[in-house]
Amino acid sequence: MPQAQGTRIAGYALTEPAAGSDARGIQTTAVRKGSRYVMSGEKSWISLANVADQFLVFAWTDGEKKKQRDPSGISAFIVERAFKGFASGPMKEKWGILAGDTGYFSLDEVEVPEENLVGRPGEGFKIAMSALDQGRFTVAAGATGLIRACRDASVTYARDRKAFGVEIGQHQLVKEMIAQMESDYQAARLLWLRSAWLKNTGQRNTRETGLAKWFATVASERAASDTVQIHGANGYSDEYPAGRFWRNSKGAVIYEGTREIHKLMQADYVLGYRTDRPTRCELPAHWETPSRLKSEV
Repeated sequence: MPQAQGTRIAGYALTEPAAGSDARGIQTTAVRKGSRYVMSGEKSWISLANVADQFLVFAWTDGEKKKQRDPSGISAFIVERAFKGFASGPMKEKWGILAGDTGYFSLDEVEVPEENLVGRPGEGFKIAMSALDQGRFTVAAGATGLIRACRDASVTYARDRKAFGVEIGQHQLVKEMIAQMESDYQAARLLWLRSAWLKNTGQRNTRETGLAKWFATVASERAASDTVQIHGANGYSDEYPAGRFWRNSKGAVIYEGTREIHKLMQADYVLGYRTDRPTRCELPAHWETPSRLKSEV
């Protein structure tokens, strides 16, 4: 695969100007004409929009189901940048994550070969949600790293800065903020490591990955805010990294499922309103499950 070899870059395109958390609200359509689908619509806040060679794009292929907001009418396609009618542009003036390319693209009656359909017609929503499990995992891991960065920067500053004749790290309220960062870091790390273990053993992990993403991103936003506070006036200056940490933390609380969406998901799991059918992929022969765990897997 060119992607695995690093010769081509791919992007994920679900979000639209009027459809973020409400994935069923997408308006992009793909109408079948002979051996091709004619696709029209617009995607926004897409990572690598101006860089990727191809995109996993989700569109309605069933007009009646679109009216009913029935997700079984959504299909997934591989769309090439080189296709006629494809145009992209950047999202300007982002607060943070400036190292990441984020943009939009439009599809003006783009002709997509039927062999570029991923899965079967109508399986797009399931594919989209499965892909989000992967994206949310990386967001959780990244947010955990941000908590650690906030902790380390705060510790360094608290040991260097003096107030009232002592290092500010000696003041109890500064200690409280740093202690919270340490607690959050250790908890967030364990949550996404559990998700990683489930992924590595081929087990369904939507619930665990969602919890890791929600906890880690909210904790990273709190850690970044406290880092600015610990740095005082210097935290309000780009001379120190505190402001950058805060700007970067805010994005992760929003994308890949807002904190509010994840709160609802976790409540539904606990209340029994939402369940995931247990699934398990076949593992390589050399991955033997210990006999004491076979009954649990």
